[in-house]
Amino acid sequence: MVDTVAKYRSGSKHFEVVVDLDLAMKIKKGESEDIGNALLMNDIFYNSKEGSKASQEDLQEAFQTTDVNEVALKIVKKGNIEVAQEYRDAEQEARKKQVIDWYVRNAVDSKSGRPFTPEIISSALDQAGVNISNKPVDQQISVISEALNKILPIKIETKKLNITVPAMYTGKIYGLLNEYKEKEEWLDNGDLKVLISIPVGLQSEFYDKLNSVTHGAALSEEVKE
Repeated sequence: MVDTVAKYRSGSKHFEVVVDLDLAMKIKKGESEDIGNALLMNDIFYNSKEGSKASQEDLQEAFQTTDVNEVALKIVKKGNIEVAQEYRDAEQEARKKQVIDWYVRNAVDSKSGRPFTPEIISSALDQAGVNISNKPVDQQISVISEALNKILPIKIETKKLNITVPAMYTGKIYGLLNEYKEKEEWLDNGDLKVLISIPVGLQSEFYDKLNSVTHGAALSEEVKE
């Protein structure tokens, strides 16, 4: 367990809580709401190192509550969490590995048709100076691929699918379909028919999301090329 400080400023007031780094980062990323276990000291401070505790009046004014857990949760979510360089390096390395794994599964050499090894992708990422952000891999692929194409002749293996979504679900699923959409057609009954091109390695995740939203009512058909 690594303890750290989460900081938040409201007006001229500065507030801090002492938290477990890993658990606090999960809250920050939206993966958890468990502030009870993340909070290591059951107090809100102006300055945790000096031990100066925030007054009830200032907490009420800044957070509209004096409940320690509610205040701490807001500080972790909206404030800044002190992160050691070692932790940032480990996070960056983990994100890089995710990207490498994605390209090993989904990309081939456009000239030879052969898959790439992890070592080749890793070296190309370094040479291209790719900045891997803290977002899902599939949301960064277009930017990363543009950079990698300057180093390697990369081709992403994709499949084309025709997806037909009943009218009642189109609003909820349109954002997902739009990520991979090549063309769309609105049918007379309000249903949406979309031709998508999706990386092979993302198909399983895509279908999970599609079926979750449409409760299995969407129809899909692979388009042979």
